[in-house]
Amino acid sequence: MDMQTSFLDRLFESGLLIDTGVDGLYGRSGQFEDVIAAFERLIDRFGGADGAEAMRFPPGMNRALFEKSGYMKSFPQLAGTVHSFCGSELDHMSLLQCMEVGEDWTKDQKATDIVLTPAACYPLYPTVAKRGNLPAKGGLFDLQSYCFRHEPSKDPARQQLFRMREYVCMGTEQHVTDFRQSWMDRGVEMMKQVGLDVTIDVANDPFFGRAGKMMVNNQRDQNLKFELLIPITSSANPTACMSFNYHQDSFGVKWGLNLEDGSVAHTACVGFGLERIALALFHHHGLDVKEWPDSVRKVLWG
Repeated sequence: MDMQTSFLDRLFESGLLIDTGVDGLYGRSGQFEDVIAAFERLIDRFGGADGAEAMRFPPGMNRALFEKSGYMKSFPQLAGTVHSFCGSELDHMSLLQCMEVGEDWTKDQKATDIVLTPAACYPLYPTVAKRGNLPAKGGLFDLQSYCFRHEPSKDPARQQLFRMREYVCMGTEQHVTDFRQSWMDRGVEMMKQVGLDVTIDVANDPFFGRAGKMMVNNQRDQNLKFELLIPITSSANPTACMSFNYHQDSFGVKWGLNLEDGSVAHTACVGFGLERIALALFHHHGLDVKEWPDSVRKVLWG
């Protein structure tokens, strides 16, 4: 925890991150954003020739589709919903009185039709399903979105609102598992080019409750999730900066994603935690990008 807090304090002092008074909710400086933009250009250089269809969704998604996704079965502790005031003038007066005396003014807020996006790919599956059957070669999509996960922390690499860049592949089992393997190889090469030492290891999502323990074991046993790990605030517990996920046909079945011949599509995705990658670069190369090794600066800025 001390290493996390000290790195966070240094990020605040340097102005790279801006304290908002809420753990895990930070402003970013122009310099921080420049590093993320440069790394996204590197992602484009590695993945651009694959011909992915780019889509950009807002950081909120349709609540009905979120409910259908099953996210609340697995990760209720991470979800964020958007609530608003929907009352009368009398209710408004009551709300203002509560605020005045420091009572809970949120208790009569009602859920809207929007929830905060938990992962960049969640709005994609129903969008593609509406188009009908995928072409014979499947589908490949390029996404980027702010995402929300309710896990306040002093660890600057565990933010509540953060950006995720993703490539999502839909096709046969062989096609999507080949896609995942190619991005595991690319991920290692990308990080090598920017001077970061990494390891790749089998991983699991933070499933909730007793039933979640079985899902964790199942996910690990079947090698459905791998993570690319880089030490940021701890050498013993390095941070996942990329993830490589094979969903089998679970999203295909849930959303009705079918291939040209009518068979259910398998899906896989690669995700980049953009803030985490920027933090790894600042941690390893220093808080002043002008002092970074020339080789790294050349890769990122030419």
